[in-house]
Amino acid sequence: MKKKSLLASALTVLALTAVPVAAQATTTSSLLRLSPTPVPTDMTSESPTDMTSEAPGATQPFGPGCASLPTSGPGSPSTMATEPVGTALSDNPELSTLAKAVEQAGLAETLNSAKDITVFAPTNEAFAKLPKEALDKVLADKEQLTKVLQNHVVEGRKSQSDLAGGTLTTLGGGTLTVTGSGEDYTVNDAKILCGNLQTSNATVYLVDSVLLPEAGASPS
Repeated sequence: MKKKSLLASALTVLALTAVPVAAQATTTSSLLRLSPTPVPTDMTSESPTDMTSEAPGATQPFGPGCASLPTSGPGSPSTMATEPVGTALSDNPELSTLAKAVEQAGLAETLNSAKDITVFAPTNEAFAKLPKEALDKVLADKEQLTKVLQNHVVEGRKSQSDLAGGTLTTLGGGTLTVTGSGEDYTVNDAKILCGNLQTSNATVYLVDSVLLPEAGASPS
């Protein structure tokens, strides 16, 4: 009987000793089965710079003349937005006469250093409406030329919503009356061809006529 008891006790001890080993094997096996699958490198999240979008409410150019602007490079809306207004005007092929007038009046640097202004910029065709003799006379008279150019500039960046039914005071002391709505606006008698063009320090509106000062400014 003693031998059977001793044998039974020995078997019990062996069984108890084997339990942790079996449990350990089971746990290890479970861990191997449940280990996470490595994330593929092509499933990494996008960086913040890949998810940028245009700020809400950003101004957009409007008007029938916008289609004639270059889509890239000098004179394009994207390039103009990076330049001060004097430089942007000189780079636009439709504003070469205005750029020449600004240069002859010595106002390029003044425009470039100005802060937050709006420029109503006559196109080459706008200047072509003036008699050649009258235009040449104005271009040759720096004082008169400066008055004419100042009549195209107002303080502050004027958005499309600022134009409706507004009267604006120019840097030359004159007034500009803006009428219209939607994408159809006139400034005095000049039609806005393309508006809301942004430069680094100004908002530009291309117009189809030269905005002469009200009194004593008409070249004759």
